[in-house]
Amino acid sequence: MVQGKGKMPIFKYNAIALDGRQQTGKAEAANYSQLAALLRGENLFLISTTTIESTVTYQKLKTNELADFCRQLGAMLSSGITLIRAMMILSQRDNKPYIKKIYDAVIDDLQRGSTLSEAMAKCGRAFPELLINMIRAGEQTGRLDESCNKMAVQFDKDYRLNQKIKSATMYPIILVILIVVVVLVVFTFVLPQFMEMFEGMELPLPTRIVMGISGFLTEYGLIVLAIVAVLVVSLMALFKNPGPKRALDKAMLGLPKIGKLLQTIYTARFARTLASLYVSGIPMIQALMVARATIGNKYIESEFTKVTEALGNGRSLSQSISMVDGFEGKLKSTILIGEESGRLEQMLESVADQFDYDSEMASARMVALIEPLLIVVMAGIVGLVVVSVMMPIFQMYGTIGGGV
Repeated sequence: MVQGKGKMPIFKYNAIALDGRQQTGKAEAANYSQLAALLRGENLFLISTTTIESTVTYQKLKTNELADFCRQLGAMLSSGITLIRAMMILSQRDNKPYIKKIYDAVIDDLQRGSTLSEAMAKCGRAFPELLINMIRAGEQTGRLDESCNKMAVQFDKDYRLNQKIKSATMYPIILVILIVVVVLVVFTFVLPQFMEMFEGMELPLPTRIVMGISGFLTEYGLIVLAIVAVLVVSLMALFKNPGPKRALDKAMLGLPKIGKLLQTIYTARFARTLASLYVSGIPMIQALMVARATIGNKYIESEFTKVTEALGNGRSLSQSISMVDGFEGKLKSTILIGEESGRLEQMLESVADQFDYDSEMASARMVALIEPLLIVVMAGIVGLVVVSVMMPIFQMYGTIGGGV
């Protein structure tokens, strides 16, 4: 534990050593800058920090809410409105109660002499580390309004991409739910009506299979649903643990079509975040670790230990990034061109835009493929049920006709 002097706020920090190992701990410091200096004295680079002196919890702001916050704050600061006055205007708007609570907490800390980044860090998970670091960089360079405007654009792009992907996957999800509902209704309510009709008959194999499934679901359906619910809850709890979650994320990257789409989305997210941090003057190792946390894939995040070690050994960024399993290969060549041309930020933003477009097109293609497959599956299930019911009926009519 790093110790400061005197009675000061207590920070919980996440730092990285020169060999790439991460370290967490608690330390006393007057502010973020002093904490970073204390850690550098122990060859540690500060990645993120929160104060732990307050027990108040705040709800995490959504991407569109972060975009609105940055856009409005950036516009007011660009117009010459003071920071505290700008935050008061934001707080007085018709906000949701949890948003107003966050803004009021920030205003209170600003009035006590904290910087905006320190006040935001004290709100726990309300603001992402990416935004806090960008705000801190803007404070240090005197271009806080530019940092806010840049983050507004980034959060807007993230929000639009996420909405497009959700919209694209909504119809397949509805189809899957509809298939489950149709199967349950047919097997538990419709087919049992035919059981008395077919009693005592020599049934064809497809009919026996379908009737067996129907009888099982009718008798044990609630138990099956309870078991499925327990399994789902258990799996959700299991994949909250780092090890299983990392294994699942790795497996998802290997899926046909879906894995390629996920790689594209993760690469775009990382490239855009790194570009924003890099242009703001944040040290590269710290920028990489903050950008890593925004990817959304635990397996790829775990690969970044190789990156920091390679950078520490004098390798270039492009060589180091090439060691990460899970990114598109185009990222390495883009960074290499940016390094050689001195236009790394522009190249990262350009490739992020390209990957955003690619992910939208890939999502559309995947949905276009999944939709007819699901319809075929539904038609196949209904067709199987119809055939299995009609076969004994035709058999019955044939017997009656033969008897006449």
